[in-house]
Parts: sequence; C-alpha cells; structure tokens
Amino acid sequence: MFLVLANSYFQFKHFRIEQEHCAMKVCTDACVLGAAAELAGATRILDIGTGTGLLALMAAQRNPQAVIEAVELDLAAAAQAVANAARSPWASRVTVHAQSLAQYAATTVPAPFDHILCNPPFFRHSLRSPDAARTAARHTAPDSLSFEELAQVAAVLLTPAGQLTVLLPPPEMQHFEREAALAGLFVGGRLRLRHRPGSKDLRHITTFTRQPQPLVSRELAMHEAGSEAYSADFRALLGDFYLAF
Repeated sequence: MFLVLANSYFQFKHFRIEQEHCAMKVCTDACVLGAAAELAGATRILDIGTGTGLLALMAAQRNPQAVIEAVELDLAAAAQAVANAARSPWASRVTVHAQSLAQYAATTVPAPFDHILCNPPFFRHSLRSPDAARTAARHTAPDSLSFEELAQVAAVLLTPAGQLTVLLPPPEMQHFEREAALAGLFVGGRLRLRHRPGSKDLRHITTFTRQPQPLVSRELAMHEAGSEAYSADFRALLGDFYLAF
C-alpha cells in the first residue's frame, strides 16, 4: 500500500506539515494528487477536507497568484491546518474554515472556484477504526462527507470552465463518477496511480468538468519495474516538494 508518513511532522522543500493532531497523516497518494492536479491558470482554489492543509499548501506553492480556501470539519485537524498555513510562505493566501462543506457552502457564499481538490473518505464497507477521528477521515458515514454531497456542492461552486480533481481507489471512483454525472459533471481526465509498470491501479486521480470533453487517461508508476527505486516520472512530479529529490 501507499506510504503513510506517520511522524509528528513532514518536512517538504518549502514548507513543513505538523500532523500530530490529525487523524490522517501525509501520505504518498495525497502528495501525488497535490502535484498532479492541473492547476495552471487557477486563481481561486478550494481544498475540501484539507486535514493537515497539505493540498492547500501544495496548491499555494504551485500557483503564486492563487487564493486558496480550505474546509475541514474536524476541529483539531482544522487548527493544525491553520498553524501549518501560518508558518508557510503563503500565509496571506491560504484561509482554513473549520466547518462542514455544507456549512461552508451555505454560510460563506463563496465566489466560484477555478479548481476544487478533494481526497474524500472512501472506505464504505471495510471495518471501522476504533479511532473515531481516523474513522471519520477514512470512511463514508451519514455524518461525514458523502460522494453525493461532494459532487453536488462542487458543481455549484465551480466556474463554468472550472475543474474538480478527486483521489479515490478505482471501485469508489466508479461510485463517485455516477454521483458526479447526476450532478452534471463530466469525467475529463484520469491519472491511474500504480506501484510499478503493469501492476494494478491502486488509486485514480480523476478530473471532472462542467462541460463534456474527450477523456485523457494516463498512468504513473511510483517505482521502477522490479525495484524499490522511485521511477523517473515520480521523481519529476514530486521534485519540487520532496527533500529526497
């Protein structure tokens, strides 16, 4: 499975993520989402379920002119995201809202976004963790962010040419694509994330738009064939973020 960076902090090249109060730690697939999402030209970006603030800060680094808003339901995680943003070079451009997506959409009345990022809860049928915060972060539940709510709110908050990029395992992505279609969103691009060339897809990073367009599908192998060494493509993608690269 993907590497979960479970230390109390993770140091990137240009910012630091403190994560001791967050149920979901920095992990490899989320870093790939933050680096691979097509953010060129986006001036308003929303990170739904920001957790540590990782995606919001990656977006801020990639887009020097962008204003980033982030929403996080868990109060401890939201406070950590606020602190991480405040210590970053982009504190003036990142705002964290400690509330649910529904509350944010209803009370803030935000201007439309050019791009929305989300790494949503996805273990709909697996065993629940005894850690309630970790369970809420990883599992869909009646009181957590549902695929239906995410798709419907994103469809409202996107600009006409805006994009929603979501990270999910392939079975859950199929479910989300059905909800997105009902909300009027179309699949525009898909990055198939694998451990090695030829191995099974472990995550799909899928981009949705408000207008139909031809599907562009590509794949990324994190490691070289038959090796633990990171692939050249993976190193190039994360080169602006990982100290090791």
